[in-house]
Amino acid sequence: MNAGLAPWACHPAASRGRRIAEPPSPPRSEHQRDRDRIVHSTAFRRLVYKTQVFVNHEGDLFRTRLTHSLEVAQLGRSVARMLALNEDLVEAIALAHDLGHTPFGHAGQDALHDCMRAHGGFEHNLQSLRVVDALEARYPDFDGLNLTFETREGILKHCSRRNAERLVRAEPGGPAQRFLDGGEPSLEAQLVNLADEMAYNTHDIDDGVRSGLVTLAAFDEVPLFARLHADVRSAHPQLAGRRLLFEVMRRMLSAMVADLVATTAAAIAAAGPADADAVRRAPPLVRFSGGLRAELDALKRFLFARLYRHPQVMHTTGIARQAVVELFSAYRAAPHEMPEDYAAAPDLERAVADYIAGMTDRFALREHQRLTGRDIFAA
Repeated sequence: MNAGLAPWACHPAASRGRRIAEPPSPPRSEHQRDRDRIVHSTAFRRLVYKTQVFVNHEGDLFRTRLTHSLEVAQLGRSVARMLALNEDLVEAIALAHDLGHTPFGHAGQDALHDCMRAHGGFEHNLQSLRVVDALEARYPDFDGLNLTFETREGILKHCSRRNAERLVRAEPGGPAQRFLDGGEPSLEAQLVNLADEMAYNTHDIDDGVRSGLVTLAAFDEVPLFARLHADVRSAHPQLAGRRLLFEVMRRMLSAMVADLVATTAAAIAAAGPADADAVRRAPPLVRFSGGLRAELDALKRFLFARLYRHPQVMHTTGIARQAVVELFSAYRAAPHEMPEDYAAAPDLERAVADYIAGMTDRFALREHQRLTGRDIFAA
């Protein structure tokens, strides 16, 4: 199972294991088994109706959390193969990294965090770990999916010191330990972080143009896009419309992948880690070159100003925030409106947050209308 992996990759046979020991499941590796559990989870299926940028009912072809996660997995596996890293682990982390996202994207997360400020707050990355550790209910012998340490480490991308201390008290040496010790995650986890960025940088361009909120020509304000756009027009002067945009996006992805592979390979060679644990003690090794990093930051600033903060997007997300706040208040006042296992939980506020976070966009809207009698998105 370890054939072809670099010494510094996460080798399945050297996994730190699961919190609850289980017999192996040949011929699958432990990280293949993680991937399979994630794909068959309820939380994964719900991603198909969760917002990426545009609320689910706004169009059938905009990205959702599910299609985004699949794009991250595809990019991650491609780069992992080029760098001789553990493709199955990369895929497992990529498919699980957004399991904790609320309905309505970041607007839902921000609203739920506001509701939970006095009760420990809410952060989708921590919630993704909570989903695979506790909330999935599929197995007779444990809650959650009982994933390997390496997959859980990759899922926990961000963590405040306060939350890390809380997690480490419950699990010394667990995936939150590095946030207290100043270490890094595996190369596979580092790769998924950047595959996530590559995916949303390109597909948000596509969705922005498709929505009509940003024109293709407007993206020429971004140096990276302008350069590739000019290259495509020079090579294919008759190309126009979506085919033109798709070719620019294809070249953008190719440029990011090539830069990432070359820069990372050089960083690994310079650091010379002996194994995956040596990677965790080294500085971040999976990275873009300085020049491309600056160009990608410029693209992100453009998307933030022209798409994510577009008045139409802000109007929709404002309504979505209101829906989440009102759902939280309604369930807190009447816990019996939730399923019994949530209503009877000892920590009511956390149970309400768990229940809302697990909702799809359309289920949240149905529940909001049922509890308030209003169609909040009606004109």
